[in-house]
Amino acid sequence: MNRLKKNTSSISRLHNICCTICLLSCLTILSCSRKSTNDDKAIFRYNESAGIATLDPAFAKDQALIWATTQIYNGLVRLDTNLNVKPCIAKSWTISDDALTYIFTLRDSVYFHKNPLFNTKDSTRKVIASDFVYSLNRILDPDVASPGLWIFSHLAPNGFLAPDDTTFVVKLKEPFAPMLSLLSMPYCSVVPHEVVEHYGTDFRNHPCGTGPFRFQFWKEGVKLVLRRNPLYFEYDTIVHTKDSSTLFELRRLPYLDAVAVTFIIDKQTAFLEFVKGNLDFMNSLDASYKDEILTRTGQLKEKYADKLDMLSIPFLNTEYLGFLMDGNELIPKPVRQAINYGFDRRKMMKYMRNNVGLPGCKGMIPAGLPGYDSTAGYGYDYNPEKARQLLASAGFPDGKGLSPIRLATTSSYLDLCKYIQQQLSLIGIDIKLDVNPPAALREQMAQGKSSWFRGSWIADYPDAENYMTLFYSPNHSPAGPNYTHFTSASYDRLYRQALAETKPDKRLQMYRKMDSIMSDEAPVVVLYYDQILHFTHKNISGIRTNAMNALDLRYTKKK
Repeated sequence: MNRLKKNTSSISRLHNICCTICLLSCLTILSCSRKSTNDDKAIFRYNESAGIATLDPAFAKDQALIWATTQIYNGLVRLDTNLNVKPCIAKSWTISDDALTYIFTLRDSVYFHKNPLFNTKDSTRKVIASDFVYSLNRILDPDVASPGLWIFSHLAPNGFLAPDDTTFVVKLKEPFAPMLSLLSMPYCSVVPHEVVEHYGTDFRNHPCGTGPFRFQFWKEGVKLVLRRNPLYFEYDTIVHTKDSSTLFELRRLPYLDAVAVTFIIDKQTAFLEFVKGNLDFMNSLDASYKDEILTRTGQLKEKYADKLDMLSIPFLNTEYLGFLMDGNELIPKPVRQAINYGFDRRKMMKYMRNNVGLPGCKGMIPAGLPGYDSTAGYGYDYNPEKARQLLASAGFPDGKGLSPIRLATTSSYLDLCKYIQQQLSLIGIDIKLDVNPPAALREQMAQGKSSWFRGSWIADYPDAENYMTLFYSPNHSPAGPNYTHFTSASYDRLYRQALAETKPDKRLQMYRKMDSIMSDEAPVVVLYYDQILHFTHKNISGIRTNAMNALDLRYTKKK
């Protein structure tokens, strides 16, 4: 049998230490009960302009659905604020030396939300390992048609096992280093078979999970209300000091009494509701109000500084322009490189985006993700003279003889593309803009019908492999996400080696080497690495997020 590598929860160790201190010092443990009154409930309110199509985690494919389902469900593991994989329903795990077997030990204190379909005295039951076998096999079921099916492409046949109630096993057919990160996705949430099988496809309207909030009410397009789950299994440890004694208070999470989500489509209207105090939280920044709330350098304007808090962190989203690397309209490598050198990304970020985000000068891996290197010796910064030299070397001095290049974009990015068009015209490159509906552009990209297109890639999981997969040749679209049809034998070889590499440091070196190969060949023009902006009123505290733009409300408080 392969020797197993133990990963012990730091949370569990802290809990054990706290308990030992309590016993040895005879400290007073305050009551675990949570005071609650019927008046002045702590209700957290936010708007989701994109709407919510389902509350079934098997279909949680975009931010709106992920935020909602994250409050209702839990999985084996979760990501913390630094994108580290942490225990959730699984309290620990082991990974075999060959990286093909993952063994999870489950907590025995996790219960589903109360539901009469459990047909038990207290209308609930404990989560056991076979629930994960059922839930994850459901993602594989073609009748369910979950968009999360792809995350188990490395799974062995019959790869989910439950030897006993607290042991869950995942078996892979080949090593895949990001597997733990994949298991943190909402697709992998545990659901009760009794409720799912009773409602069938209508489970979307009758969610039942284990999360910090339980379903209360949903009128599509109007409002969603979630109530505090009184059975939630996690506690916050609060340390008090009084009269030279240390007191520990265990407070069952969450602190909020409810979460209310509205669905105002117009972003300007939603912003006004936020400013008036009718919403507690606002995510991202729309062009309709960015100059109202932010200075040119990306700071809160003075009139809002004493009313609002702003959190800004990297967002794992890389915005780029992609060249089709095969077909009848090939753009030569020196021209692709000249375009990369030919416009000022830093000025673009300042004047077009109020410095929200970082200029994309260092490859495809975004800031905030292990593998990004701000000191990398590859990438492109503004150098118009270098751009002119490259054009001349390709036989197009000052752009003479170079046919106009068509760039397909959408209206949302038209201002950025016009800026690039103007800058490139100064070195003799003539750009024509084709504005398309988003769905039409996505179809053109997938079918290889656009020689140059605006694209973006938001990380599915926090591993640079998720960005490197865009340039792996077996992933050519439409079967995969390699929309540029980039092909490189050396790149492919490194990619396969990285998948099997279990040592993070070595894997990061391989990712950076792949990023440098891609950067030199220039199948894309990286525009910028995005940034998350969260705005709250001063009475809100404890929201946890990360570079995946999570919305973790377990510790959130409202005064």
